[in-house]
Amino acid sequence: MSRVFKASNIVLGLLCLMYFITYVDRVNVGAAAGPIQKEMGLTNLELGLVFSAFAYPYLLFQVFGGWIGDRVGPRMTLFVCGMIWSIATILTGFVDGLYSLFIVRVLLGFGEGATFPTATRAMQYWTPAGNRGFAQGITHSFARLGGAVTPPIVAFLTLSFSWRGSFIILGLFSLLWVVAWVTYFRDEPSAHTGVTPEELATLPPRKDTTAVVVPWGALIKRMWPVTLTYFCYGWCLWLYLNWLPLFFKNSYNFNLKDSAIFASGVFFAGVVGDTVGGVVSDKIYHRTGNVRLARLSVIVTGFVGALLSLCPILFFQDITTVAICLSSGFFFAELIIGPIWSIPMDIAPKYSGTASGLMNSGSAFAAIVSPLVAGYVIDLTGNWYLPFLMLIGLLAVGACAAFMMHPERKFEEVGSDPVPVR
Repeated sequence: MSRVFKASNIVLGLLCLMYFITYVDRVNVGAAAGPIQKEMGLTNLELGLVFSAFAYPYLLFQVFGGWIGDRVGPRMTLFVCGMIWSIATILTGFVDGLYSLFIVRVLLGFGEGATFPTATRAMQYWTPAGNRGFAQGITHSFARLGGAVTPPIVAFLTLSFSWRGSFIILGLFSLLWVVAWVTYFRDEPSAHTGVTPEELATLPPRKDTTAVVVPWGALIKRMWPVTLTYFCYGWCLWLYLNWLPLFFKNSYNFNLKDSAIFASGVFFAGVVGDTVGGVVSDKIYHRTGNVRLARLSVIVTGFVGALLSLCPILFFQDITTVAICLSSGFFFAELIIGPIWSIPMDIAPKYSGTASGLMNSGSAFAAIVSPLVAGYVIDLTGNWYLPFLMLIGLLAVGACAAFMMHPERKFEEVGSDPVPVR
């Protein structure tokens, strides 16, 4: 029992809970989009603008927030971030129109922008190197679990307290996590009273990074293929998260409750995919010692599997087939998460927060463009299937771009040659 509740597992549990909560707070607006759109009289393009509002500061703080996490440390960085996103979620319950709704979503993006890169920094020293794929997979599976349970939770809270009350209640729950995090977590595992010498020996050695100067040009050069690959994945993710509940509602005339149930079913497939992708990547790494094979084999399988899963929608549009195809597509897409979030730690462990921020900026940029393109296409054509069919092309690009990534070449310093890390 003590092995289960050792400090590193509790830290991982807190990070899993953070990923869960941040996704609840970022996708709740999609789950509540029906009543919000009706009350405020928004077009689909305006609704797409609301969806994308979160992503503008989110994009900005991917790199800057990762840098802060490297410099200040995960404990205080995530404490401040948590306070901001919790307040933004609560304030959403008091908006009175498009502009105020846009502003609080921007504030949410400020709060959540640095969270995932900073969490990667926390995992860098609290997770054994051989468990990175699992740690990234399980945390992101909790993120997708948040996305899966949000539609029915928001539907229940909306029917019970109104959509405004749902945001206030969810924001208060976020504050509870903030208190737990700042109370328990320490940047240095050795400074934590609950860490035993035996457990500390299994964790990576802690290096002093307070005076580190990030070699931006060289690091960007190494990371841009990862950023491009993650942009293609991010387009898929944000299309699902933002538009799926409305897709079921408008394509099949579902009510709020039924559309939430179908959307939730699709998102649960992603929960499984996140965990499976990380576990399989780690197993390949342990058996072969080949980090590139361990990461790319799963990532490319994810892109190709998602692409093939969506193709039948070109020919069949009955609800059962479409739901199965969307679920399978999301499962395969989520296989990508564990291995690709391990790559910044594989390539640049010394700058893992910054490197993961550079990577996640691809998804953040997709979060801006994807909702706007989808909203415009839907308003222009009235066809709710087209955005998902357009996604097939992006998945093909992602599968090709993945081969340009080289996690086996460890980044050291400016001007240094890549060092293989088999």
